[in-house]
Amino acid sequence: MTTSQPAEAHALSRPQKAYVWLACLSAACLLVADVVGIKLFSIPLGFSIPVPWGDGSIRAIEHTCGMLTFPITFIITDLVNDFYGKKAARRIAYISLAMGMLAFGIMNLAQAMPRLDAPYNVSQEAFDAVFGSAKGMYIASMAAYLVGSLADIFLFGVLKRLTGGRYIWLRATGSTIVSQFVDSVVVSFVAFHLWRTLYPDPGTPPAPLGEILKIAATGYLLKFCLALAATPVIYLGHGFLRVACGLTPVAPSPR
Repeated sequence: MTTSQPAEAHALSRPQKAYVWLACLSAACLLVADVVGIKLFSIPLGFSIPVPWGDGSIRAIEHTCGMLTFPITFIITDLVNDFYGKKAARRIAYISLAMGMLAFGIMNLAQAMPRLDAPYNVSQEAFDAVFGSAKGMYIASMAAYLVGSLADIFLFGVLKRLTGGRYIWLRATGSTIVSQFVDSVVVSFVAFHLWRTLYPDPGTPPAPLGEILKIAATGYLLKFCLALAATPVIYLGHGFLRVACGLTPVAPSPR
């Protein structure tokens, strides 16, 4: 009489392995975005776009470098939502947020640690200049990630239900375009206005709301283009999860 051997604890099915990799990639993208988010970039447009809320105009795309990885997180969210369901997608969002909070706590602890007084060690001022000034942007990035991800998950489900599970490009791109607008507004408002209002610093006063809208609008313009450009990536990811991992999209939720 033969007895079946118990499965090894680390033995995961292909769908489970895919989910773990997607969750880790999402968390890594959030952490990278939070760290590099302190730097703002400016890409000249070569033309100007008038804005309805002021006398100025948009002449360049200006936003935080933290947004560079956010298109990846939204692609992951859409793929997980399609193949594993909205609860699994929310779980990844919460896990990524928890990892971000852990990193934030370690950053603050590192700042508080007594410095080794040695010429080869980084100065406390330089360390604080990077990690200290990044706190507001860090919190803003995590808030924007959570709100944007939950909005993306909700809208993706709505579009999937309305289209009966067809038109991958519509539910993926449509939900991402709307949710990244929410993301841009939240990260710009929290980082450049709310945080600086709550923790005032004469050197970095709160940005006027008109400038907040300008930063959010220019950042969203770039995200909009990236979302459209990422449409083929959605189809490639869909095909990979179907063929390599044996996954099938879940049926649209009735509500």
